[in-house]
Formats: sequence, C-alpha cells, structure tokens
Amino acid sequence: MLDLIAADVVLSVHLAFVLFVVVGGALVLSRPRFAWLHVPAVVWGVLVEASGWVCPLTPLENALRHSAGESGYADDFVQHYLVALLYPEAFTRGTQVFFVLLVIAVNALFYGVLFARMRHSRP
Repeated sequence: MLDLIAADVVLSVHLAFVLFVVVGGALVLSRPRFAWLHVPAVVWGVLVEASGWVCPLTPLENALRHSAGESGYADDFVQHYLVALLYPEAFTRGTQVFFVLLVIAVNALFYGVLFARMRHSRP
C-alpha cells in the first residue's frame, strides 16, 4: 500500500515538474528569482525529451508500482500519460520534436517579456 502511495507521489512530482518546465516562465515573470530553478529545469526537460533519455522518475515510479503488485509501463512518462491523453495514436519523432520546440518557444516568449521589462525598468 505504501509503495502505491509513493508511486502516486512520484507521478504527481513528475507531472508538476513537466508543468513547471512548460509554463514555469509565467511564474518567473512575477518572481524573477525562480529563473534559477526554472532555467535548469527547462534545460533538463528539453535534453531528456530531445535525446530520448528516460527521466529517472519513470523507472522509480515503475519500480514502486511493481513492488505494490501493479504493472508499470514500458514507455516514458510523457508518452504514457501526456501523449496518451493528447494523442491516442502513435507518438512520432516529429511530434516529439514539435513538443521540444514548443517548450523552447513558450519559454523564450516568457523570458523575452521578462528581459524587456528589466530593460525598461532601468533608469
């Protein structure tokens, strides 16, 4: 039972991290100090997604689920939970590249606004 709860906690942390990577720039607009956390998170998220690496949280969640008597999943977190929700069909490399570029573009927009604000606020 505790392993299943722990797996759900890992899943929740993983989802929160993915959301922070994608839209954390909005938080940085109101609290620029969060950039020190957000920029490395974006770099990690883009590297993992672009390279095809498996985030360490995925095998941890699977191990906890197996320990609790449930089956894990063979693919990564994004493919298993997010892509299955958004795109029920096969997840192609082109779609993966699109997501990487989307994350970069969204965050470039947030940081562009932040830098513009900082430049205009200087005396």
